[in-house]
Amino acid sequence: MIIKHVFFDLDHTLWDFETNSAKTFEKIFKKNNINIKVDVFLNYYRAINLTYWRLYRSDNISKEKLRYGRLKDTFDRLSYEITDNMIHTLSDEYIQVLPSFNHVFDGTFDILEYLKPKYQLHIITNGFSEVQQEKLSGSKIAKYFDKVITSESVDVKKPNPKIFQHALDISGANKTQSIMIGDSWEADFIGAKNFGMKAIFCNFDNEPVDESIMSVSNLLELKKYL
Repeated sequence: MIIKHVFFDLDHTLWDFETNSAKTFEKIFKKNNINIKVDVFLNYYRAINLTYWRLYRSDNISKEKLRYGRLKDTFDRLSYEITDNMIHTLSDEYIQVLPSFNHVFDGTFDILEYLKPKYQLHIITNGFSEVQQEKLSGSKIAKYFDKVITSESVDVKKPNPKIFQHALDISGANKTQSIMIGDSWEADFIGAKNFGMKAIFCNFDNEPVDESIMSVSNLLELKKYL
């Protein structure tokens, strides 16, 4: 059946999370006199953050523990002395400042302009509700999307099938007419496939994948599938 609805992940797929996150840390570290180089901090933080997000996706930790723990563990790994109060301050400021930086991946506007006349476009994101809409608006891509589904609004996270079903329900779509596009192998690709939707893996790190899998190394390659 012909595809009518295209569901995108946001962070790491369209919105350049790593660039925007680095700039956010630069700003809040300077403001709070955190005497550590951001690139050194990020060398540890990125992997720790991914671990916490996996725990969060599987409902093993709360949003609050994720936001605190990823910072606490990184500072501990660096043996950097910092108070709990300052960690909480940095955690809060990080969420506040993050949407003020709005770099998107190369090809984002071109591919959305290409897809918008042909499909209904939507977002399914595990990101925090209080900042996702700001990211869409600030990066000037909100206008391309009809529905924005956040995990917090559904109270389940990708890859839980309930969030995909909710996305179909509110967009008036069905599985056979829908496709999911995202960078997370587990949350986006496997989550959608297990639910019964088609999926395209945004393989921006050029990981080895089977030729039978629909994957792209940049956004403009989506044109070969859509």
